[in-house]
Amino acid sequence: MTTRPARAHLTALFLLVATVPATAIGPGWSSEADALLAWKASLVNTSALSSWTRDVPVCNWTGVICGRGNHVLWVRIEGCGLSGGLGTLDTAALPALAVLNLKGNNLGGAIPANISQLRSLKLLDLSNNRFDGSIPPQLSDMHSLISLRLHSNNLVGDIPHLLCSILSVQVLDLSNNRFMGELPDCSCNLQNLRFIDLSKNRLTGELPGCWWNLQELEFMDLSNNSFSGEIPAAQAGQNCSLWSLYLAGNNFIGAFPPVLNRCNLLATLDIGNNMFFGGIPPWIGSQVPSLRILSLRSNNFTGEIPPELSQLSQLQLLDMANNSLTGSIPVAFGNLPSIRNPQSLSARVVQVDDPTYDDRIDVIWKGQKLIFERTVWLLTGIDLSGNFLSGCIPEELTNLQGLQFLNLSRNHLSCGIPQGIGSLNSLESLDLSSNDLWGEIPPSISILSGLSIFNVSHNHLSGKIPAGSQIQTLTDPSIYSDNSGLCGFPLDILCADTSLPPDDRNGEGEDQWLYYCVIAGIVMGFWLWFAMLFTVETWRCGFYFFVDDVQCKFMQKMSH
Repeated sequence: MTTRPARAHLTALFLLVATVPATAIGPGWSSEADALLAWKASLVNTSALSSWTRDVPVCNWTGVICGRGNHVLWVRIEGCGLSGGLGTLDTAALPALAVLNLKGNNLGGAIPANISQLRSLKLLDLSNNRFDGSIPPQLSDMHSLISLRLHSNNLVGDIPHLLCSILSVQVLDLSNNRFMGELPDCSCNLQNLRFIDLSKNRLTGELPGCWWNLQELEFMDLSNNSFSGEIPAAQAGQNCSLWSLYLAGNNFIGAFPPVLNRCNLLATLDIGNNMFFGGIPPWIGSQVPSLRILSLRSNNFTGEIPPELSQLSQLQLLDMANNSLTGSIPVAFGNLPSIRNPQSLSARVVQVDDPTYDDRIDVIWKGQKLIFERTVWLLTGIDLSGNFLSGCIPEELTNLQGLQFLNLSRNHLSCGIPQGIGSLNSLESLDLSSNDLWGEIPPSISILSGLSIFNVSHNHLSGKIPAGSQIQTLTDPSIYSDNSGLCGFPLDILCADTSLPPDDRNGEGEDQWLYYCVIAGIVMGFWLWFAMLFTVETWRCGFYFFVDDVQCKFMQKMSH
């Protein structure tokens, strides 16, 4: 233990060390506490590190965990608003450091090359900061590294080939930066890789064909880049351990990737916003049985929707919007088990050290593009909008009691809206606009208590718009526009049977029945009297005598 006089001496020495550049500090000279205190002194907004003083043992500092011999094993300071850089951190003074987690701060500048001196480091997380420049190639010397997370910074340049030499890495997250160029072929050497996220960069070129050799790979996100070409095929005998694959927002071409027919663990597949073409293979329903999320939106897929997709017993989200699909909506979709009988499905996550990674998906939810992450497994919906589908909306779709959103807009669907639409008691968003639907809006829709988005504009619907506690809150008349036969609230068109209040309408009906009865009685009485006149002789003779008598009296009055 350091005595108080000695501590005063060390304080003076610390002030001297803090003014010396980090490169001038010898690795054998600085203690772990000295190195961390020197780094703290170079930072701004360090209120979260108030316990980092010489009066407190280093193992009791906020965010610090020690191991054997009181050596610092963990430095974990997340979201504390720290500003500054890493250039003043004497990494050589931390030989036992296994975890360096500084995510969610305001740290910036270049990632220093001497960070590679942390030879025991297993997790390096500098994500959600303001680091810039390129990845130092010296990181390839960190042969114990299991998890490298540098996402959400301002890093630029190519992904260094030397990263391929970190054979121990299992998690590689470089997403949301400004990396450019093609992927190094040597990345196929990372045989322990389980999670890779390179999304939201500016990467180009084709995917290396050897990537399907990565037998441990479970999560791959390459979305929102500029990759091109076809998805390479796998070699015979290779297994697929993927359960999440994101390729959306690139320039991929070709047919639906046949390599996926061996991915029987795949739960999430998002290949939207590319240039894939051709038909949707029916084998998806049997060869990829674990699918929960299937997004094929905004491609050039053609042909009919294969009814075999209804075999996907765990399917919760189906998005095929903005393609060129034809034919009718498969009746078998009414039997999708996870939507027909909704259950609480927990998300499967990749957990390598900490934190965990959740699946996510971009969804057009209530007219807005949203990213669902932690709650994605609680979401159910079908989006077939923007195609050339025809025929009727299957009544069987009303069996999907767990359905939360249904978008069939911008097709050529005809017939009427299914009468059982009110049985979709979980429905929150329903868009049937821009079709050829006719008939009345089913009254049962008024019992959908959660319906907050509803659109049937640009159809041929007619009749009175249903009234109800929830549907009455949808006051925008445009959701019913271009339906010449619709009337009632919220349109300014009154229906013929709603021009008077209910009590007045009842009274008017009673009066009309009275008029009809009086007229019928007069007519029947008139014809009954004439029938008796012509059939009974005494009545007829009496009538003639009466007429003659009236005529004589009239003539006498006229002569006088």
